[in-house]
Amino acid sequence: MKKILLSVVFAFLLLFVNAQDSAVQHVQWQYSVVKKDAANYQLIFTATIEKGWRLFSVTMKDDEPNTRIILDSLPAAFVTVNAITEAPTPVAAKEPLLDNATVKYFEETATIEWAVTINKQQPVTGTINYLVYKGNEFAGPEAVPFRFVFDKAGALSSAKGGLQEASTGFDLKRNAIDLKNPVNNCGGTGGEDSANKSLWTIFVLGFLGGLVGLIMPCTFPMIPLTVSFFTKRAATKKQGITNAFLYGFFIFLIYVLLSVPFYFLDAGNSDVLNNISTNAWLNIVFALIFLVFAISFFGAFEITLPSRFTNNVDAKSNVGSVGGIFFMALTLAIVSFSCTGPILGSLLVGALNQDGGALQLTMAMAGFGLALGLPFALFALFPNWLSNLPKSGSWMNTVKIVFGFVELALALKYLSNADLVEHWGLLKREVFIGIWLLISLATSLYLFGILKFSYDPPPAKLSAGRKIFAGLFLLLAIYLAPGLTNTKYANLKLMSGLLPPLTYSVYHGSDEEKGLEAQVVNDYEAALALAKKENKPILIDFTGWGCTNCRRMEENVWPNPQIKKLIKENYILVSLYVDDRKKLLPTEQFIYTLPDGSKKEIKTVGNKFSTLQSVNFSNASQPLYVAITANEKLLTLPVGYTPNVNEYAAWLQCGIDAFNKIK
Repeated sequence: MKKILLSVVFAFLLLFVNAQDSAVQHVQWQYSVVKKDAANYQLIFTATIEKGWRLFSVTMKDDEPNTRIILDSLPAAFVTVNAITEAPTPVAAKEPLLDNATVKYFEETATIEWAVTINKQQPVTGTINYLVYKGNEFAGPEAVPFRFVFDKAGALSSAKGGLQEASTGFDLKRNAIDLKNPVNNCGGTGGEDSANKSLWTIFVLGFLGGLVGLIMPCTFPMIPLTVSFFTKRAATKKQGITNAFLYGFFIFLIYVLLSVPFYFLDAGNSDVLNNISTNAWLNIVFALIFLVFAISFFGAFEITLPSRFTNNVDAKSNVGSVGGIFFMALTLAIVSFSCTGPILGSLLVGALNQDGGALQLTMAMAGFGLALGLPFALFALFPNWLSNLPKSGSWMNTVKIVFGFVELALALKYLSNADLVEHWGLLKREVFIGIWLLISLATSLYLFGILKFSYDPPPAKLSAGRKIFAGLFLLLAIYLAPGLTNTKYANLKLMSGLLPPLTYSVYHGSDEEKGLEAQVVNDYEAALALAKKENKPILIDFTGWGCTNCRRMEENVWPNPQIKKLIKENYILVSLYVDDRKKLLPTEQFIYTLPDGSKKEIKTVGNKFSTLQSVNFSNASQPLYVAITANEKLLTLPVGYTPNVNEYAAWLQCGIDAFNKIK
């Protein structure tokens, strides 16, 4: 019982001390190495502790306050830890704050030694995790990084404790770049209004998603029932219309409110949503979720929220007039979840893959909620329209099954995102297109009544609408077919951004007519050197593996003969992927101090180039195109997504003119 109580108290203290000052203020760490022989070393961690403060011993148990030295995930074959010792002997005393449990701690100084065997000359990195206290005041827990590296002579030495500051590594802030003073004051021809266009596009897509949700079996039958309830129950026609409008508004409000938490997630980190959307394992989770949704739509099972939750909300729908209407709207949102959940999930993941993040999610949810809530208000205002609504029937099962095929396609899309970011090579462009082609064919065969489901047999006579949609899916399959070839016809421009890039192909090399490839990828310094050697300006392409608009530019704009000629003959093109999860070499990793004073660890290729973009160009969206000289003189104002070929060509030419002016 004492151990359980100690664990609970310790957990509470961990929550409490997070609000206290940093343990770094009270403990300073130094690192050194003693070489025993060619493979064996003594790693020494020395702590200087501020007077009055106490550092917990490494001998404390895991469920007690302690100090731990944790290696990064290095293969066991590289480093073997043989023994851990500490000096001087820690003080052992009962601690009233921890229910008089015996704790071990150091005062003023402590030395922790690791006897290790290094089987491969690989940098040894990790963190020291510790907690300190003074009286009833705690500080931490703190994680201080350390790093030991091999020098040119093959000897292991300390790298002054963890990742180095930017001044000792790759300097992300390029002082020569001056956004306020480009050589030519041109640019921005397609970037300024792209965000607004994108927001309205997302809103329309959300609205269309809401219309799909409206005709689902869980939602559609509710329209006449709910409208009749309001109009017949109200004392006057005006009150009935008012209540129905309130009901529709509350549906809209509920879906908008679902996006609010993402504003807190978005705060304080310009690329946090990008990190989420391009996280490989999260994309795999999304793929699995959509797969489950698809199987549900195919009739294997039904996804519902817990009945107790639904019943509790439904019971409150009788409380007061306005409050009761709100809970009626909430009840609709809950009971229709089995049909609308997959659509909402698609909107959520789609918005996270956009640069606008939380704001775009709000627009998507607003469109969805408006499409779902507006009919209830309109049919209350014009009750005669109800007679024109199609009757509920088997056609709604058809909608569900078709949407199940769509969910399969979405599952593949998010699996592809993970594959692209991690470079697994599992879903190359042609493999992806082939699977989508099969899904399109299957959907068409189902709508034509050839592919059958046991619980939804095809009607005796196919309706005109069903034949039209079957034909559209068949046309989609035909359109996808050339994408399997290694020809110029493989560039399926209408689907740019949805498919893996042309360069991610099963074929060795790519057809000359497919597009334009960067001369340098993920190596900014190499691009500067090449530009200096060839006396050309640099076109920086800040891009991402999961960036839809980047693919549209690369596959719709760059292949244009005018654009291709301007870039190939006049620029050094360097593509920097801000979502690339490839780890930098340990000697290339460092800590960067952001303009607000916060620290950011630069451990991956994406970390480096997303930070390079944000600190120098005050922009975290992709694509972003920047024209500079080899000496980093800004030639024009940067531009973003610019689908108009003439506007993009004019911007490129403006950069060339600026370069010729100063060279």
